Amino acid sequence: MKNKKATIHEIAAKLNITASTVSRALNNNPRISEETKKRVQKVAKQINYQPNHIASALRSGKSRLIGVIVPTANRNFFSSVIRGIEDLANVFNYKIIISQSYDEYEKEVQNVEALLNARVDGIIASFGKETENFDHFLKVIEKGIPLVLFDRTADVLDVSHVILDDYLGAYQAVDHLIKSGCRRIVHFTNLQRINIYTERKRGYEDALKANGLEVDPALILYGSMQLEDGRRLTEEILEKKLDFDGIFSSADYAIMGALQVLKSHGIAVPGKVKLVGFGNEPFTSFTDPTITTVDQKSIAMGKITAETFFEILNSKALEAVSKKTILKPELIIRESSK
Repeated sequence: MKNKKATIHEIAAKLNITASTVSRALNNNPRISEETKKRVQKVAKQINYQPNHIASALRSGKSRLIGVIVPTANRNFFSSVIRGIEDLANVFNYKIIISQSYDEYEKEVQNVEALLNARVDGIIASFGKETENFDHFLKVIEKGIPLVLFDRTADVLDVSHVILDDYLGAYQAVDHLIKSGCRRIVHFTNLQRINIYTERKRGYEDALKANGLEVDPALILYGSMQLEDGRRLTEEILEKKLDFDGIFSSADYAIMGALQVLKSHGIAVPGKVKLVGFGNEPFTSFTDPTITTVDQKSIAMGKITAETFFEILNSKALEAVSKKTILKPELIIRESSK
């Protein structure tokens, strides 16, 4: 026989109270005494009662669930943003459901569908590198469900979003390298359809121009910004015997790969080549030498994203509160660029 799920009616029968009283007790209704709440929770635990969130959402119109979609949760940036979101969600007695797209478009579409089926009250998302079609997010908007984007955004989606000033972060990084003596600075970047990489490349180019230096296309290299990409791109510029004295990477993982390759070739950092990354991943403060990087204010981004979400959730007109919030980055100067 299949296991039958426990219900609030069973709890009510055991305590000789009404099912509505059980429901209010489980939802921490102030009209129910603390003693009754404790008795209900004790029996609920004994019979392994699991609340049906979807049924509850259908009845009340609120699931008290927020869907959060990220490319991957095992990166410090995204995990810190999630922490910032969850900190505020807990204050409002909301829970979050985390979905990872792994930068795959089809997976991201499936995640949106799953969250809609779970009756979430809204979605917070940073889309994947493969995403070019945004119909799945437009569907969320058409349903009148709050949608807030962070970090990676798209102009085609007229929703509130929270981003870092990636242009300024890149500009500060490259300007710092130039003031540290660099004249031939390599730039590691990613697909230019993603806003963060477009802005970081623009900041790189404008910092060079502002300091009277030429933008050499041969020094702009493309990859997925993973550790192995940093290794591959650095081996490539060494094999081509390109003249360079600095590297600015759009991601810390790629600059870590660059550091490993340079050290393996006996090229001194920062003596011969200076390095700056982007992201302030925890490992950047433990490498030898430690790595200069741009801090993305990830926890603050998470909290502000959550604040923006709850403003929309509590507003009757979703369009009226759509806004763009831009956070200021911070250049953290360490040994790799001194």
